[in-house]
Amino acid sequence: MRHLSYNAIIGGFIIAVLLATALLGVFWTPYNPLQLDFVTRLAPPSAAHWMGTDEFGRDVLSRIMVGAGASVWIGTLTVSLTVIAGTLIGLVSGYARGVTDGLIMAVNNALLAFPGILLALGLLAVFGANQYGIIFALGIAYTPSMARLVRGVVLTLREREFIEASKLMGNSEIYTVLRHVLPNCLAPMSVLATTMFGWAILSESALSFLGLGVPPPAPTWGNMLAAGRPFIEQAVWLGIFPGLCIALTLLGINLLGDALRDRLDPRMRGIS
Repeated sequence: MRHLSYNAIIGGFIIAVLLATALLGVFWTPYNPLQLDFVTRLAPPSAAHWMGTDEFGRDVLSRIMVGAGASVWIGTLTVSLTVIAGTLIGLVSGYARGVTDGLIMAVNNALLAFPGILLALGLLAVFGANQYGIIFALGIAYTPSMARLVRGVVLTLREREFIEASKLMGNSEIYTVLRHVLPNCLAPMSVLATTMFGWAILSESALSFLGLGVPPPAPTWGNMLAAGRPFIEQAVWLGIFPGLCIALTLLGINLLGDALRDRLDPRMRGIS
């Protein structure tokens, strides 16, 4: 189990740094991330600008700090929307079964047939390319995966003895679901939600890179990569630092998700 502890420690440390950077960026940055300064345009990393400046002379470190806040905010709201909607759909579908289950799963499977990022692109055409449009688009795109997971767990629990005992005691269907079924769904839901947080950050970065995310001049890691692409040969730091932030964040989330899965999944216990 030692390597599992290392996953939790390393992943937790990376995520803690991400959250601390996002929180700090709300209250303080070394420079104004939107202030133009053409005198220092494309300046390399130095004591004054630790990560250099971009094509408009804006401090890259300050913009990365603000971009971290945008990524955390979008990821958190996306996962929250996905968990709430997916849990409700999965509980209703798995517990009701019959025609209700068939209709819900038909729609759910149709949505699952589309890659998440492709579905999000189509939905952004409806919601518009802005922060909350991304949240709703990604939330809808990821909800079918959560709903399918919850439904599967509910189907395995529905005929268990403690569920039958709750019914025989005269408890209502809603009480039985909330008191006995939902708590048993929390472990797999937690693992999937952690993974989805990484999906949301990566998808937001990809959409911003394509010009469909948070509109400039507000900084996100994705639109920083897109803006720095024409200058990558003369200012390589414009690609390195935002890309490194995305990669490290996904690494931390994956390590933390693996540790959480190993902790909550009984089948993984005892595996060294």
